[in-house]
Amino acid sequence: MDIDQTKIPQATAKRLPLYYRFLEGLQASGKHRVSSSELSEAVKVDSATIRRDFSYFGALGKKGYGYNVNYLLTFFRKTLDQDELTKVTLVGVGNLGTAFLNYNFSKSNNTRIEMAFDVADDKVGKEIGDVPVYHLDEFKNRIEDSNVEVVILTVPSQAAQSIADQLVEAGIKGILNFTPARISVPDDVRVHHIDLSVELQSLIYFLKHYPLK
Repeated sequence: MDIDQTKIPQATAKRLPLYYRFLEGLQASGKHRVSSSELSEAVKVDSATIRRDFSYFGALGKKGYGYNVNYLLTFFRKTLDQDELTKVTLVGVGNLGTAFLNYNFSKSNNTRIEMAFDVADDKVGKEIGDVPVYHLDEFKNRIEDSNVEVVILTVPSQAAQSIADQLVEAGIKGILNFTPARISVPDDVRVHHIDLSVELQSLIYFLKHYPLK
């Protein structure tokens, strides 16, 4: 089935990896069928939203039967390009960056940090988690010899914009920004901001003002 990905709402697209991860667990446990209510309970997304998300991709299930786990996994694996290895790079080998390098998506078969960059003498030239660390000055030349288009940015916030400018100039098309800075990029570059302190403050606020019970 040919799907026009541009017609899939962004909110739906963000939930697809969540569905995929849960389905992997179901398959590993030997389960062959799952209902939208079971999916809802597991991923904490209401059943109506799940059915609507899936409807964008055609008839993925049958009423009264639910969804075939193996079929869904195969379908979403293709949709999410899970059979292709995606190489990314990391810029900023501080505490958070080092944690990423040591983790290096160990539970994922399709994502790997290929190389990292920093300016600190005690980081450059070393390997962390089997990932080589190069000087930031080498970024453009190193990227030109690879097919990396995505960067995880874990640098001090005051340096984020100037470094982002270097990344864009080198041809990077996607930045996962873990700094508090809201960086500006051209329209053909996508940035996802993940500010851990903001997320924590939001959680605390909701706990205080929107109790679950």
